Amino acid sequence: MGVTTAVCASAVGALVAFSVRGIPAEDDSHGRLVVLFLFGLGALGALFAASPVPGVGEVRTFKAAVPLNDPEAVLPSGNAPVRRRLFSWPFLLMLLVPSLIAALFWSPWAALYPLPLSVEWLTRACVAARWERRHGLLLWRGAVAEQPLGKGQLLYTSVRPG
Repeated sequence: MGVTTAVCASAVGALVAFSVRGIPAEDDSHGRLVVLFLFGLGALGALFAASPVPGVGEVRTFKAAVPLNDPEAVLPSGNAPVRRRLFSWPFLLMLLVPSLIAALFWSPWAALYPLPLSVEWLTRACVAARWERRHGLLLWRGAVAEQPLGKGQLLYTSVRPG
């Protein structure tokens, strides 16, 4: 959900900011430097997420996952649940409004502030997909009525239920 929403927020914000304020000149480097700094922070977070070092990377939380008792309780029916989770209007507004205000009053480059967030999110998704493929399991994050979770705890199921 976060990546598609961040990309959409950056695209809409850039369209509005560059239309209203124009494309920034070469002397407007402050906004560009802040965007590059945020990309650097996103890349640093991505390195930590993908780190094989125990206790640092995301893999530690995957190893703490517990088996799901009833896989049929969480399996999606069709593609409808997946489509609903790809985009979130409230999250779009949460990303778009502050970056658009900064873009209109400070630097048009600020419209791209949501974009660096997607670097870390995409890396975390790749790390999770790689772990699932290596172990032949599917990770589930969420509430299952029959099996209450602790905060942030993961469940796993077999790739082929049943």
